[in-house]
Amino acid sequence: MSISVVLQQMVIIFLLIGIGMILFRRGMLSEEGSKQISGLIINVTNPALLICSALEDGPKASLAELGIALAAYAVVFVLLIGIGFLLPYVLRVPKGFHYAYQMLTVFGNVGFIGIPLASAVLGSESLIFVSIFNLLFNLLIYTFGVSLLQRAAAGHAAEDAAAALQREENPTAPADQTGSGRLKKLVNAGTISAAATIFFYLGNFRVPVIVSSTLTYAGRATTLLSMLVLGVSVAQMAPKDIFSHPKLYAFTLLRQVLVPICCVLLMRGFIGSKLILNTMLLMTAVPAANMPLMLAKQMDMETEAISRGIILTTILSLVTVPLACLFLVP
Repeated sequence: MSISVVLQQMVIIFLLIGIGMILFRRGMLSEEGSKQISGLIINVTNPALLICSALEDGPKASLAELGIALAAYAVVFVLLIGIGFLLPYVLRVPKGFHYAYQMLTVFGNVGFIGIPLASAVLGSESLIFVSIFNLLFNLLIYTFGVSLLQRAAAGHAAEDAAAALQREENPTAPADQTGSGRLKKLVNAGTISAAATIFFYLGNFRVPVIVSSTLTYAGRATTLLSMLVLGVSVAQMAPKDIFSHPKLYAFTLLRQVLVPICCVLLMRGFIGSKLILNTMLLMTAVPAANMPLMLAKQMDMETEAISRGIILTTILSLVTVPLACLFLVP
């Protein structure tokens, strides 16, 4: 594996972000347009990108390997959730920004950056394992992630206390976190497309060319559109707002270098497949995902903390991703 391949992919990402910045500063793309594009990515292009990976021809992993990957990656996400709650206290982050660091920890850019990066570095045979990672990502982002953002948007402690008092006085009143509420959150474009990806892969189905081509064209737009959205956020922030937060530097080093290496070292004794392990390392080494930013925009939340984290982790990924890739299993 050549580190130059990893560097090339990261440079491409930065060029696309730069295009988004230019479009915003020239008035060709507005903040409102950015929100609309976010909805397009979440509901159309990202699902298409995911399903496309299951329709490609190539070597197929066994059912046992898929099961091992699913179990291993689920453990990784459990670890990330635990680390996400721990890191803000370790770094002494103000309580009002804990949710942002938790989102940045749990949700890496496994789709927009992870898919092309894994394809270039590990080959197309790794994409089914990337899809499994994306399946778990989507299950969590639309449940755990949405709930975390909703609690933050509600004003944390004061609103939570008022809601608890209301429920105590009226036990039959509906609550956002009921079982039916959580079920509704699971039924969305992200989770349906992730499940469909695994289904199509296992069934080895063939779809008409007109369908596969349509999905391919739509999916290819994901990386560009998502980087344009991020570019709009970058253009609205002064450099000092991005680079003047020492805690984010420490966070990035821990999250994008130490955590991926530790995950692989932890799992290496239990998993024999190098491809599963190397995919795990890449997916945990990618910078923070754009999806939390897009969801926050759709909720009309303050997005500066999340944007700053995404931008800085993406910039530093020029160094951290190649550094983590030095620990790929040979």
